[in-house]
Amino acid sequence: MEGLIGSIIIGMLAGLFANKVMNKKSDGCWWNLLLGIVGGFFGGWVFDLLHITWGGIMGQLGTAIVGAVLILWIAAHLKK
Repeated sequence: MEGLIGSIIIGMLAGLFANKVMNKKSDGCWWNLLLGIVGGFFGGWVFDLLHITWGGIMGQLGTAIVGAVLILWIAAHLKK
């Protein structure tokens, strides 16, 4: 159960930080959670392609933030 709760907290924080980095207004807790979780998977995939590994909780959070920022950046450019 700790893994699930930790993943939820990391996802929420990653989504919140990604919104702040991209100067975007937060769309709420659920959006931050979804953005952070999807960002974690996307960031992990990108880092795997680049052969970059981070360890621990800070590595998971950093990976999720990078992935979420990339998702927001791609979405912003697709809207143009």
